[in-house]
Amino acid sequence: MSEESSQTFGFESADKRELLIRGFIFACTEKTEEECLRRNLFVTDRVYGPVVIRIRRGDLIFLNNIDTDVLYGIFKAISDGGFKIDPHAFEGRYPYQVRVEPMGKVIRLEDAESILNKFGIRRNTPLFGKKLLDFLDLFLSKSTLHGFLGPIDEGTTSLILREREKIRERIKEKDIEEEIPLIESTTLWDFPRQSYGPTPKGDNKYPGVTPALVIYNLIWRYTDPGDLVVDPMAGSGTTYDVCREEKRRCICYDIAPKRPEVIQNDSRKIPLEDNSVDMVFVDSPYGDNIRYNDDPNCIGKISSEAEEFYDELEKVIRECHRILKPGKVIGWLIGDQWVKNKFTPVGFKVYERLCKYFEPVDIICVARRGQASHTALWHSRARRFNFFLRGFKYLFIMRKPEAEKEKAERPRKIKWTFYERK
Repeated sequence: MSEESSQTFGFESADKRELLIRGFIFACTEKTEEECLRRNLFVTDRVYGPVVIRIRRGDLIFLNNIDTDVLYGIFKAISDGGFKIDPHAFEGRYPYQVRVEPMGKVIRLEDAESILNKFGIRRNTPLFGKKLLDFLDLFLSKSTLHGFLGPIDEGTTSLILREREKIRERIKEKDIEEEIPLIESTTLWDFPRQSYGPTPKGDNKYPGVTPALVIYNLIWRYTDPGDLVVDPMAGSGTTYDVCREEKRRCICYDIAPKRPEVIQNDSRKIPLEDNSVDMVFVDSPYGDNIRYNDDPNCIGKISSEAEEFYDELEKVIRECHRILKPGKVIGWLIGDQWVKNKFTPVGFKVYERLCKYFEPVDIICVARRGQASHTALWHSRARRFNFFLRGFKYLFIMRKPEAEKEKAERPRKIKWTFYERK
């Protein structure tokens, strides 16, 4: 991947003159500080990748040595945040990177942890507006400079004041989240809102719309910027919007598309080559309980109580397996059904079909929010008539086996650590 493509991934920003200035915190250790400052390249791993790709040329960057509790500044980004801008730096351990240059003298502030706590700043909370102005004042106020790399000169002061004035002129404007989401760490995902960030993801009025952070978490765990993600049942296009914001390539299909970015196609025959896709996401119907469209071939018109429903979904599963690269992941979101005193374990039945083609990675429980049935009336009925409202969906994360891994593996040895109960 070229340096230019690694920085932009084909998604160009708007007119640079109109962009707001934001601030971002990078972390280093005693082992990595020297290389960061020598290369003028600040780096991090996948966990903070979502932060790095939001950095634009001209943003202000600060470096926190977490071992020595020192904060270095002020640096200006001279590239957009990217993936493997310099693939050889730090022996490839930290692929999310931004090129920087110091704004005059590098100023060194002690008690970095106290400063960051006072401002409520973490590595995934960008600085903008008044908070960024106040933060810059730390680097101008000699009373807070316990030590720095040489005296702060007029040139450095002038550069900081110039940036400060640009920020002050548009102090009330905002074009980034106050907190950039980090990936989930447990198998219980509960997202209060359908979307995230300053721009909508999909249409929250669309029947059965996917929570955007489900897709966000999958692509940040299992793909890299520039990878190709496919959604064969795209609905209102949530996958497309998430992938565009997170710098992934995306192809979306639907049998009855609602927007021009979604291509008309039946998911039982996907027009892509074998082994060509880095991740597949499917939020499929789980019966005929929702009217998605009027197309007679829509799988969502078949009852999940009928075996035909699972036979048709298996055709989709087979196509997803065909187009997915070996070793890559599919995420399948599905819910169960309870109707007229009958429960149908749709999730388990779909999982059985998936296991014919893929090996399991994990199963996530995704809390259901914003359901039409989640009203006081329906909660009362569920209690009075002894049934349960659907409270979650399954997210099955499955991997296409690699050829060499399909062979018999040696038995694994696991050494458990046991803890006494108190």
